[in-house]
Amino acid sequence: MAPSFREVAMYRKCLAEFIGTFWLVLGGCGSAVLAATFPDVGIGFTGVALAFGLTVLTGAYALGPVSGGHFNPAVTVGLWAGGRFPARQIGPYILVQVAGAIAAAAVLYAIASGKPGFDAAAGFAANGYGAHSPGNFSLGSALITELVMTFMFVLIILGATHARAPVGFAGLAIGLALTLVHLISIPVTNTSVNPARSTGPALFAGSWALAQLWLFWLAPLLGGVLAGMLYRAVLERDVPEPAVEGQPDVGLRPAHR
Repeated sequence: MAPSFREVAMYRKCLAEFIGTFWLVLGGCGSAVLAATFPDVGIGFTGVALAFGLTVLTGAYALGPVSGGHFNPAVTVGLWAGGRFPARQIGPYILVQVAGAIAAAAVLYAIASGKPGFDAAAGFAANGYGAHSPGNFSLGSALITELVMTFMFVLIILGATHARAPVGFAGLAIGLALTLVHLISIPVTNTSVNPARSTGPALFAGSWALAQLWLFWLAPLLGGVLAGMLYRAVLERDVPEPAVEGQPDVGLRPAHR
């Protein structure tokens, strides 16, 4: 008999989070760096948005049964604030998520640097504001965008993984939500809503990306916590959830209490 979700060893959860975040950054940022403006026919903003959504959708179904399929520190702290994730596991999850993002950025750099004239400092899918925003949006615009987009993304995760939500469709809803988030916010910040995703490319893009990285930790984490607190205090209040063993946060239904 397969072990329940609560019984999955921590190292397996961490490995799943590492792989899932690796896939998210490689797939999403890889599409932006390698394919968005490919000569003659590129996938553009819409293609990049879809790529990010597909990484989360596929990762959630493949790895969600092991770790819950967070792949994002903002999701992890948001689920904790919403009463869906234990505080003692926040540190290990965030550590491996960041490690997975850095590993993916390193692989992407190795691929992209094979093209003559490649310059990581020119962008490398890093997040930015002001002169480093795709649309030259200000710090204030970037802060509002990242906070609100992360808030809505985590709120959708909490709702889609509620015990009363249709079983098996959470990954689809979450993947589509992340696609929509990118369609809205790529012109403003290149879309983070994920501190790990921001950290990996920033290390290779250089000084400007590292100098602006603080925003892409602060705003997503704050947005995630606010979403978790609101959902737990208002939207989920007095709505009983049946005890369901073995269901992950993102893959099917919540298991953390």
